[in-house]
Amino acid sequence: MQQFFATVAWQRAGQDFASQRYSRGHAWQFDGGLSVPASSSPLSVPLPMSVAENIDPEEALVAATSSCHMLFFLSLAAQRGFVIDDYRDDAVGELGKNSAGRLAMTRIVLRPHIVFAGAAPTPDALAALHHDAHERCYIANSLTADIVVEEAL
Repeated sequence: MQQFFATVAWQRAGQDFASQRYSRGHAWQFDGGLSVPASSSPLSVPLPMSVAENIDPEEALVAATSSCHMLFFLSLAAQRGFVIDDYRDDAVGELGKNSAGRLAMTRIVLRPHIVFAGAAPTPDALAALHHDAHERCYIANSLTADIVVEEAL
């Protein structure tokens, strides 16, 4: 079993906690030394209690799903003899009610735009690469949200 660590740190800093008029800004700290400013989404907690420029958990979940898919896709493409010059995914997550009626990330749509150097895979081979990347992605395997790969526009 492998373990991964993150520290989430927040301080009240004298703000009015009881009335819920406190900043949701906080930091995510990782073992490599990186600290990422985080907050609730302004869509969940109105400004100024949220920090719009900080990453929020919903964005992070979408990014983690996209990143995991991409990393497996790149590895599989290399194994199958394809060379990729550029990979960009404009992913989007949809928050809605799940089957239990609870608010959840119900769908994540990946929209990768991939530039191949030399020969590109056939449409069927490309679909197989995405399918295999999805099957190997442990982030996707951990979620109940529908995860869909669409062609980039």
